[in-house]
Amino acid sequence: MAVSDIGIDLGTSSILVYVKGKGVVLKEPSIVAFDRDENRVKAIGEEARLMLGRTPGNITAVRPIRRGVISDYLVAEQMLRHFIQKATGRLSFRKPRVSICVPYRITEVERRAACDAAYQAGAREVFLVDEPIAAAIGAGLDISRPNGNMVVDIGGGITSVSILSIDGIVVSHTIDLGGDDFDEAIVRYVKNHYGLMIGEQAAEEIKITIGTAFEKPDKVTMDVNGRDLVTGLPKTVKVSSEDTREALKEEISRLVEAVHSVLERTPPELAADVVDRGIILVGGGALLGGLEDLLEAKTGVNVIAAQDPMLAVATGTGLYSQIIERGNFLPEEEE
Repeated sequence: MAVSDIGIDLGTSSILVYVKGKGVVLKEPSIVAFDRDENRVKAIGEEARLMLGRTPGNITAVRPIRRGVISDYLVAEQMLRHFIQKATGRLSFRKPRVSICVPYRITEVERRAACDAAYQAGAREVFLVDEPIAAAIGAGLDISRPNGNMVVDIGGGITSVSILSIDGIVVSHTIDLGGDDFDEAIVRYVKNHYGLMIGEQAAEEIKITIGTAFEKPDKVTMDVNGRDLVTGLPKTVKVSSEDTREALKEEISRLVEAVHSVLERTPPELAADVVDRGIILVGGGALLGGLEDLLEAKTGVNVIAAQDPMLAVATGTGLYSQIIERGNFLPEEEE
């Protein structure tokens, strides 16, 4: 069986795999359940996520990707191998050509780690794609022309704000802020205001269901289960969308500051293009309710979420090798 090119969005919270001709075929949490007693991987991806908080003490959850870069090389290699085989099929005889999305301006050591892990996981050839480039391609932007395009990519662990033009990155700013930080902020808020301890999965459900960054005329509520900090017993409270807005206020403020910082450093001609074209949001964080409205109110620029914000980076990463073949980019290829 021939193996098509694949693209991997190596995210802090999720890994998405794009296969040429098929699109994004896999999206799973970038979590590995590790058995410390036996010193081996117990489960990977969704299976490992389901084990969180429900396993003996000898089994721990490991996130080998931190803030967009590999923090545990050996575990990351096993995780990559698992997802590559799952996406391409175990009966494939030819190794795939792999493009991997990495944060902009990471160190050479971090780039080498990502590249080596992909080779060890079974790739025959590896390309590293800067995240802003992949995000723009996946959002359907034509960055080959001398026009300014602004892309805000809110991932699980980092947010990158970039201005792109003529196949390159003109201005970019990356901050350690993402969907995981939103979850942690909700956990803290519920603990401080309701005396209820909840887990990350419950916080993520709150964020997805009623989370908002902008004040809504009609408040929405949901029941949340957790452990009462006073009695230690199970307890249920009602959490509102206004609670989430208050919980995320500090994190959203940092995001707005990052966007302002990039706009202030953008050349006037490209800034005018951004005003005409708007700001494009990609990444899972782009799905947070009211975020487009808030950024538009804070910047005075039209803000639009990409059609499939969660899939944009993976799609752009997968399309990268095809764009290279057409001669639009000079690849950052590692031997």
